[in-house]
Amino acid sequence: MIHYSFTKDLNLPYEAVVEKVMEALKEEGFGTLTEIDGKVKLKEKLGVDSRKYLILGACNPRNAFMSILAEENIGLTIPCSVIVYEKADKTAISVLRPTLAMEMIDNPDLRKIAETVERHLKKAFDAVNEQE
Repeated sequence: MIHYSFTKDLNLPYEAVVEKVMEALKEEGFGTLTEIDGKVKLKEKLGVDSRKYLILGACNPRNAFMSILAEENIGLTIPCSVIVYEKADKTAISVLRPTLAMEMIDNPDLRKIAETVERHLKKAFDAVNEQE
């Protein structure tokens, strides 16, 4: 099985994890272009109640620009997806691995950028922990 993401469960409240994720992304140079509240959208669109599930579109402007220069249609795959969701009595965080997402595109320049982006996303992911 291909591990297409970095994923972990934390013994922290959902809101605390969301705050930590946003701060960790910011520390690594990412802004948040989109925030989709899955719980709200599922209630709005389907009338169903669901767990808290936040989808973030994270973007590092410099790397996004470099990616577009390397592959003009790359906008189909950016921003980077980060999710935070309730999972039983824990909160999960998951980050899509850009290097795997870019494997479908045969472009060595883009691969180098994806490696850089993944390194920074992994640092942000690792910074989100149960410590104060």
